[in-house]
Amino acid sequence: MSTTVSDRGPERPELQRVIGELVESGFVGVRLRVNDERGEWVGGGGSRALDRSAGPTVDGHFRIGSTTKNLVAAVVLLLVAEGRLGLDDPAGDHLPGFGLDGRITVRMLLQHTSGIFNHTGELYEDGTIVLGVPWQGKEWVAGRFRTYLPEDLVRLSLSRPPRFAPGAGWSYANTNYVLARLVIERVTGRPFAVELQRLVLGPLGLTGTVAPGVSPELPEPHNRSYYRYPDAGRERIVDVTRQNPSWVGAGGDLISTTRDLHTYFSALMGGRLLPAELLAEMRAPEATAGYGLGVFAQQTDAGTVYHHNGATMGSAALMYGTADGARTLTAGLTWVDDADLTIAPAFLTAQQRLVDAVFCGTLAR
Repeated sequence: MSTTVSDRGPERPELQRVIGELVESGFVGVRLRVNDERGEWVGGGGSRALDRSAGPTVDGHFRIGSTTKNLVAAVVLLLVAEGRLGLDDPAGDHLPGFGLDGRITVRMLLQHTSGIFNHTGELYEDGTIVLGVPWQGKEWVAGRFRTYLPEDLVRLSLSRPPRFAPGAGWSYANTNYVLARLVIERVTGRPFAVELQRLVLGPLGLTGTVAPGVSPELPEPHNRSYYRYPDAGRERIVDVTRQNPSWVGAGGDLISTTRDLHTYFSALMGGRLLPAELLAEMRAPEATAGYGLGVFAQQTDAGTVYHHNGATMGSAALMYGTADGARTLTAGLTWVDDADLTIAPAFLTAQQRLVDAVFCGTLAR
């Protein structure tokens, strides 16, 4: 294992041990940034690529998956602060071309209570799987540079029965955020990337965060992501660092760095981005899953920690913070992905181990 630790900040052997455990559990590369009362600590483990010819980048770019949703929600709330729309506006009033159920509000999109079918597929309580756009196996690999229009993703979802009546349940659906981004573009008349820059990236001085649209490129420096799948009786592993993320759209297409995610989430949680009343709206959790408006509220032994993690095709982000933004944990992970989500148990373990280490102090130093 190749391990890199920055020369900034205090000694944090408990964090380096967790990084080592993550690499041993199957992650190719790990980047971790912790900011707390002990200062800033930045470290990494594993390798930049499968051939292990170079250690990992600790400040590089990575695809952040569903962490994207939190930034989309923040832009919506900032537009609410400007008086451009309301959380309880019927979403269909801003997007009249889709024939949305008139009971679906902007708030329901952000909180996953709209009941809309998820365009990346649904797993029902009885075990039934209903597929959406391809995101697994050889079919996804072959089409990983295909462009999907957000309008087509929405129409696919609306062609399927809803999971429940608007407001009557909770179900995580990427399509909610595809619609939220379309609302942003409709009410402003400008692309989401422009509004993200105007309202979030510019004010906070973030230079490593990218809304790629349909571009498959990942800015340098970066670690590499992979996908494993069976083909003609053989296991193949392909480099999927370059991929067109339009299949998931606003549900998980942004690119960022641990530095930018720390700066952003610290400002958001610390009340330096949203007005207090809208930050309170964002944090108010729905009872089923503890999900607010683009953020989870997690109860720990040390109190409430807010987060939105994300994963997409061999790349993942962790983004956690305390209510005052004074303590944050941000991380980027890369691995060899597959249709069986083999890495999932290690990913869940990684989240808990890092939360224990950073927010609960339950790992020995």
